Amino acid sequence: MNPEPELYPIAVLIDELRHDDVSLRLNAIKRLSTIALALGPQRARDELIPFLDESIDDEDEVLLVLAGELGDFIEYIGGASFAHILLQPLENLAAVEETMVRDKAVESLNKICPALNETQLEQYYIPLVNRLTVGDWFTSRTSATGLYASGYALASAATQEHLRKSYGQLCADDTPMVRRAAATHLGAFAKKVSKEHLVSDIIPQFSKLAQDEQDSVRLLTVTDLVAIAEELSPEECKAYVLQPLKVMVADKSWRVRYMIADNYVKLSKAVGEDITRDDLVSAFVRLLKDNEAEVRTAAAGQIPGFGQLVGKDTILNQILPCVRDLVTDTSQHVRAALAMHIGGLAPILGMEATTEYLLPLFLQLLKDEFSDVRLNIISKLETVNSVIGIELLSQSLLPAIVELAEDKQWRVRLAIIDYIPLLATQLGVAFFNEKLGGLCMAWLGDSVFSVREAAAINLRRLTEAFGVEWAKETIIPKVLAMGTHPNYLYRMTTIFCITAMAPAVTPEVIRDYILPTVSNLVSDPIPNIRFNVAKSIEALIPVLLQNSDTRHLVEQQLQPALVKLSEDTDNDVRFFSLKALSVK
Repeated sequence: MNPEPELYPIAVLIDELRHDDVSLRLNAIKRLSTIALALGPQRARDELIPFLDESIDDEDEVLLVLAGELGDFIEYIGGASFAHILLQPLENLAAVEETMVRDKAVESLNKICPALNETQLEQYYIPLVNRLTVGDWFTSRTSATGLYASGYALASAATQEHLRKSYGQLCADDTPMVRRAAATHLGAFAKKVSKEHLVSDIIPQFSKLAQDEQDSVRLLTVTDLVAIAEELSPEECKAYVLQPLKVMVADKSWRVRYMIADNYVKLSKAVGEDITRDDLVSAFVRLLKDNEAEVRTAAAGQIPGFGQLVGKDTILNQILPCVRDLVTDTSQHVRAALAMHIGGLAPILGMEATTEYLLPLFLQLLKDEFSDVRLNIISKLETVNSVIGIELLSQSLLPAIVELAEDKQWRVRLAIIDYIPLLATQLGVAFFNEKLGGLCMAWLGDSVFSVREAAAINLRRLTEAFGVEWAKETIIPKVLAMGTHPNYLYRMTTIFCITAMAPAVTPEVIRDYILPTVSNLVSDPIPNIRFNVAKSIEALIPVLLQNSDTRHLVEQQLQPALVKLSEDTDNDVRFFSLKALSVK
């Protein structure tokens, strides 16, 4: 017997949610909003939500979707006045074993909490937080830590006092996972309490967590320190924040020191420039000289931001000696981080100091054996260029670039080719034509195939950067001239360049400049060149077909050439020509 029409949606949902197939149950959960609309608010409250509450025992992936869906369910159960009905199933989800499900449930509870009125909060939300806080399993207590901040501001004074004390219990929990969660959410909670209670309650809780025996707890308190400092005056920061910060900088765990280094600029801004200049410079120097490469890497990333706070003199006298040491650091990751950020010091130091102190370091990093270091220093040259000018920068950099471009190791030559378009766009077309154009053409004759191939791709990227007119005047004539060279490798390179540049040039350029060379090379005596001609024609056809004025050239010139190549004695030539003939 079929179910009654009005009962059908819930019956279907129940059937699918109880199905053995996880994918069916997952699809049913994803359609909850549709089902709720069909049922209407009353039945959604009376039937759907209780049913879902009873169906918590399921696969984690199903529960994860359910936890997310319920966070956006207020409108389907009749609005904010009934929002508390959603708390029960989410409370159960917040206590399950799977971390992702719990986190999603907490996220949904934090979405719902602002919609609750004061009565709903006191009657339903706060008891939920209390139950999770004293739960037997650490999973519920872990979830509880993420629920305090959203409900605190709406609660009564007495309830707020209770919440502060309860959070203190979580900070002292026997289970490290709970203390980690408490440390994770303490910063958000600190933002909600008054300054009086921040000092009397939150800072003691922070201090307890910052001295935890587990470094996995201590490292999470770094972001709490930032949040607390942002709420205090400079004088209060000096009293409550400075000493814990110094202790963290010297923590026995490198992971805690890493977190401090990674957040150093945020911390410095939070405590204010006076404290930063007077008290935090020596601590920063200590981080730059840390025994662990990971810490030095994080600290290197903070150099320009910290430099803005302390000024030119402090940089020259205290920070720059550390920077010089980092340029030759044993860790390539430290050097790469420094190369990425050292350019940020140029606007602070100004033209004269940048030229005297930073340029030698740039040149040293530009010669680094690790490719990421070289790439990072080149990618940030625009900042330096704006300070000292293109003329001075080019004079300093060119010898180093030429040296790398002619390095005896082909992998070094290959690496510098990849940076040329980026460098060219930053230094400008005039500088490129004068200083680097010849270098790019010289790579086309390199003895190593990979270098020649990269050089051809490099020309396409330069064409995209500087425009087709520039390519037509500067590089295309030189490339096509190699098409008649006695050495077949040069003729091969011409074909590679044509194929690589085809997407970046216009149909008119192909018609006027490139097609005559391609037509000549169709009859080349070297089979490798002939089959690469077929591949090149395959790349040219789509470009020519884009324009009505050049479309006829495909039928009149390129297809006959491919037909000729398809009858070649060489198998590869025939294969690639037939492949090109299939292009429409």
